Amino acid sequence: MTKAVLGIIGGSGIYDLPGLENVHEEAIASPWGEPSAPLRRGEMAGLPIVFLPRHGPGHALSPSDINYRANIDVLKRAGVTDLVALSACGSFKEELPPGTFVLVDQFVDRTHKRESSFFGKGCVAHVSMAHPVSPLLAKHLAAAAEAERIAFARGGTYLCMEGPQFSSLAESLTYKAQGYSVIGMTNMPEAKLAREAEICYASVAMVTDFDCWHPAHDAVTVQDIIRVLNSNAEKAKALVARLARDFPREHEPCPIGTDCALDTALITAPTARDPQLLAKLDAVAGRVLRT
Repeated sequence: MTKAVLGIIGGSGIYDLPGLENVHEEAIASPWGEPSAPLRRGEMAGLPIVFLPRHGPGHALSPSDINYRANIDVLKRAGVTDLVALSACGSFKEELPPGTFVLVDQFVDRTHKRESSFFGKGCVAHVSMAHPVSPLLAKHLAAAAEAERIAFARGGTYLCMEGPQFSSLAESLTYKAQGYSVIGMTNMPEAKLAREAEICYASVAMVTDFDCWHPAHDAVTVQDIIRVLNSNAEKAKALVARLARDFPREHEPCPIGTDCALDTALITAPTARDPQLLAKLDAVAGRVLRT
């Protein structure tokens, strides 16, 4: 069996991962450009951990400026088998107040400025995104949250907007009426790319505010969010530590087929594939391209 390597993507407010042992930085080159930062490799309770701050050191990258393809590519090259995204978000539901962690299981993509696939002209592939979250990874996150007594909700839909501006009132009311749970700016195309790279993915959406639909919170400010971010960050670190302690040391085959998502995804005939694109896909799709 494959050894489990747990990847952690730190969102707003989470730029480091205290508790990592035997830590060293590793700058991995990617044919897709520069990732947000060098990877921080280490271990917790003997489990290999790879940490990447999504927004880079000092939060220098806006959601639209993040090179999502390079980030997922270097995590794949680092051997990550299971990837947890820690992300700040707004809530559309009274029962999901600031401070709540939502283990989302669905996404709606409203981004429009980002490269959303490793594939394209010269090698076309269509992976399934019907169930974007790995159920076993979500199960382990729920168990860790329960053990740490962190308030959380199982399931929910994450609406990913382009940003960097927050929602207008009309947008916020529309999304709420659609029944979405939370809103953020970073989980897409991250989740799509993780699926193309055959990495099990789960998101912990950490609520910081009620967006602007709530009559008592009619404007979202960075200052308000930062106050909750700091509290959420401490809980997130406890969650990761517990997750690492109890996580299986051997990678568990994904029941929804994430590990073999590319088996039936490639549609371009081998004779029509672009060698230059294939070279860039060596890490992401090497398993199927070498067969």
